[in-house]
Amino acid sequence: MAPRQIMEIDGMPVEIGDQRNLLDLIRDNGIEMPTFCYHTELSIYGACRMCMVEDERGRLMASCSTIPKAGMKIRTNTSRLRKYRKNILELLLANHDRECTTCGKSGSCKLQELAQQFGIHQVRFPQTCPEGSMDISSPCIVRNPSKCILCGDCVRECNEVQNVGAIDFSFRGSHARINTAFSRPIAETDCIGCGRCTAACPTGALTIHDNTEDMWKVLDDPSVYVTCQIAPAVRVALSKGLGMENDDHAVERIVAVLHRLGVDQVYDTSAGADLTVIEESEELIHRLETGENLPLISSCCPAWVQFAEKKYRDFLPNVSTCRSPMSMFASVIKDHLKDSEELEGKTHCHIAIMPCTAKKFEAAREEFRQDGMPDTDMVITTQELIRMIRSSGIIFEKLQPEAPDTPFGTCSGAGMIFGVTGGLTEAVLRRIASDGTRTSLAHLAFTGVRGMDSVKETVVPYKDRDVRIAIVSGLANASDLLNKVRSGEVQYDFIEIMACPGGCVSGAGQPYEDERGRAVRGEGLYTVDRMNPTRRPQDNPLMKELYSGPLLGREHELLHVDYVKGNTLH
Repeated sequence: MAPRQIMEIDGMPVEIGDQRNLLDLIRDNGIEMPTFCYHTELSIYGACRMCMVEDERGRLMASCSTIPKAGMKIRTNTSRLRKYRKNILELLLANHDRECTTCGKSGSCKLQELAQQFGIHQVRFPQTCPEGSMDISSPCIVRNPSKCILCGDCVRECNEVQNVGAIDFSFRGSHARINTAFSRPIAETDCIGCGRCTAACPTGALTIHDNTEDMWKVLDDPSVYVTCQIAPAVRVALSKGLGMENDDHAVERIVAVLHRLGVDQVYDTSAGADLTVIEESEELIHRLETGENLPLISSCCPAWVQFAEKKYRDFLPNVSTCRSPMSMFASVIKDHLKDSEELEGKTHCHIAIMPCTAKKFEAAREEFRQDGMPDTDMVITTQELIRMIRSSGIIFEKLQPEAPDTPFGTCSGAGMIFGVTGGLTEAVLRRIASDGTRTSLAHLAFTGVRGMDSVKETVVPYKDRDVRIAIVSGLANASDLLNKVRSGEVQYDFIEIMACPGGCVSGAGQPYEDERGRAVRGEGLYTVDRMNPTRRPQDNPLMKELYSGPLLGREHELLHVDYVKGNTLH
């Protein structure tokens, strides 16, 4: 047995474990060190210097880039360190637009939080905030250079996690800033709208494009009939974002609050996911039988679709022609209500409540329009809905739960697990499984499709062959996998790709959670699935009604898209 490695933190002996740096060891022992540029999933940058510690000789070192060693003696909270950190904060604030009350990150800004924690009541240095107009060219994110503190979190997220490279550092010294190539608007770059940069940004330099005022406007208009759909992943994030630790009726309370806000009809996007499972499983079976364009690659994630269109166009024939659950469901809802008496001469506006910023771009695509009108008129993220609920004064936890409205009020458990990495694959396997007993379906959970690993591989039998499957979250991981497929190093029949690590449960439109929080959200969706009496989409009576009625002979028109041609299939 190897001898125990011991060092001292603030005079107390601690054992060194498998921590990758001194900062992790300090935090594991109950001390929350301040940082701006440190994320456990990103490379170590060491730029902000807030996590400095002092050793017994008075030397200062950045704990994020220091490896703990036996015999070390460090202090984390000396008067020298406190003065040092306050100076850093004052310098950052002197170079920062301090209009906090109108900032999109007010209340969740790390700079604001640390300024309060360290008692910054005045800034001794002159204001040198850089000038720069806001970039609102993207329907997904907004850039405000005057709020940037140059921590580099967004750059590393965009490059390391997503392999997009839409933003990077430019210039040097006091002129350094984070910018796009040739200072172009973000919408004219390789940006895919995933919003991971907004999730990483500790200030208001990068925020979600806010559409709440647009939603308030249609809710206040008596000539507009408003319908909403709620994505599965929203239910495992919104309640906690409003201060509730546990909520067994989250989606039902969301339905209730939307009714209170003025929405006429509220549906669960899980019903749209049931449609996607049925169509995508049929497409997989067809391609397995014909050998055409294998591997089949999922198309539910709009950020991944944009990534393929911009960087992997040779794989577009492999991308499923199925629309995402949001777009499938929206087209069915719009088609159902276009001649309905329910409208009574009103204009119909359909709004999607999503965990994803890229859904805003998806809703605006020309492919998803009927008679010149968008299927999804507006996308509101979980964070935006939380702000709307707070501003309305409605006490969310006191609401009586309400069921989703008819006729689209039923869904299967398979549709509910779409929001977690591997959920789409498991749902498809449930659809094509010959044995639909509860025991057999439960066994699918142990085929390697579940878990928060960024890359998962499994092989499942189907008829007289084995189906080779890969499940990937995070587009840098997807790039690595697709490069191996391209070179012939690996072969698959089906690949599920989600842009956000862990899937939609950690979408950039959700309140931020670390890896552990994502796992809890994912398990929340599996819990809802277990409580649903209907586990497979083909057993959902709504699906039978749709396929024998409004979808009969119109599946390709309403449920599919051709990303190669850029047009809906007719």
